[in-house]
Amino acid sequence: MSTFIGIREVYPNGNGSAATISETNGSLYSPAKEKAAARGFYNGRSSLFIRRLRKLLSTVKLRLLLGLCIFCVVVWMIARLSSLTGWIPYYPSSSFTSISRGRYTVLINTWKRNSLLKQSVAHYASCSGADAIHVVWSESNPPSDGLKAYLKKTVLSKSQTTRKPNFEFHINGEDNLNNRFKPIRDLTTDSIFSVDDDVIVPCTTLDFAFTVWRSAPFTMVGFVPRMHWLDKEKNGVASYKYGGWWSVWWMGTYSMVLSKAAFFHKNYLDLYTKEMPSSIYDYVTKQRNCEDIAMSLLVANSTGAPPIWVEGKIYEIGSSGISSLKGHSKKRNKCLNDFISMYGKMPLVPTNVKAVDARQKWFW
Repeated sequence: MSTFIGIREVYPNGNGSAATISETNGSLYSPAKEKAAARGFYNGRSSLFIRRLRKLLSTVKLRLLLGLCIFCVVVWMIARLSSLTGWIPYYPSSSFTSISRGRYTVLINTWKRNSLLKQSVAHYASCSGADAIHVVWSESNPPSDGLKAYLKKTVLSKSQTTRKPNFEFHINGEDNLNNRFKPIRDLTTDSIFSVDDDVIVPCTTLDFAFTVWRSAPFTMVGFVPRMHWLDKEKNGVASYKYGGWWSVWWMGTYSMVLSKAAFFHKNYLDLYTKEMPSSIYDYVTKQRNCEDIAMSLLVANSTGAPPIWVEGKIYEIGSSGISSLKGHSKKRNKCLNDFISMYGKMPLVPTNVKAVDARQKWFW
């Protein structure tokens, strides 16, 4: 039997210790090297920790970058949804030259409030979409020459466009709320913006509402929504209740937009005066109220569609109107039910849709 014996030789080294060569692996062995190797072990652990930390940080950066990309995609998709779930507003380009379709006529109803009329005319003259400003005058005395000259000068000075809006008075000898819807000859626009002399709608808001109207030009598009509610039904005859602003705000449903601040097609001026049941026309004349309800019923009866409420801040610059008077709600209830009886049906169509300018909203 042979026996393998490991042999190692010892050589002196520089620090007085012995260096050994093992025949089993041929490597140089020394206690000093072993200590160094031991120290290097901890240094290796430190290097490994740094490498892992760097890897972790790079992973965090990647996740942050990925999260940012996802956020940008979500914001882009939300913006795109405005064109998929609602109206697609049309903004005329600089080459758009059709006056009839590209601008609107402002129809201001006034009565013994010249100071408010001056403010109103000055404001709407500054709106670039205004092609003409017509004032419905229903006082026994005609407007003074001084007032006419002042307002015409105001329109010229306030207009921001090269083509200045046309300005006209429509003088009526009697105080009749039906006057605000009399036909106007030689209109150059299809769109009418009907507004009271004490209501100011910012030009940018007005322009957005105009783009909404252009998507549905035969309905009413406005800023003051109202609703009809079924009150009771007896012997097959329904009775309705007129719902004001707080009713709309609470329930989120409306079926009318008031003509104190609303767009509609010029054809409805003819229909209101010539085609609407004469009993309704006479009713408004006698009661001196509810011409706005009558117009809403007329348009709904013609289209079978609801109006469109545009979200926007409007300003009432005068004192409280007739809506603040005692018994106003009761009179409006009676008007609504009497008109429905004259039509023989309920033309109004309720809706929950509201047009919102997504450019003004971060989240909507």
